[in-house]
Amino acid sequence: MIYGIGTDICDIRRISATFERQGERFAQKVLGDAELAVWRARSARWPKRGLRYLATRFSAKEAFSKAIGMGMRMPMTWRLCEIMNERSGKPVIVLHGGLKQWFEAEGLVAHVTVTDETDYAASFVVVERKP
Repeated sequence: MIYGIGTDICDIRRISATFERQGERFAQKVLGDAELAVWRARSARWPKRGLRYLATRFSAKEAFSKAIGMGMRMPMTWRLCEIMNERSGKPVIVLHGGLKQWFEAEGLVAHVTVTDETDYAASFVVVERKP
């Protein structure tokens, strides 16, 4: 049974402007530890690719927060929700701490997809209650 659906579109130029003002502090606010490692590696090699990664993660977390119906309030926080990739490239949501505990206690499972184009990143999340 579907618990919630969330979608988000993010202007990569807006993420770039925020990053220029705040620097790595912005990435540290939005990304979890594993995401930060990926972001740093991508940014070191291709700075624009790093910004696109940051934008897709921002967008996916916004979509997830909408799908669970909480917005950005406890137990939902930027860093407790990570968007990682399986070896195949498929994006998956990895939760931590109180958010993970709440999510599992509710018997939920999430599905996420992310995409980016020149100026935009978009995400779609479906959260289901396990049968």
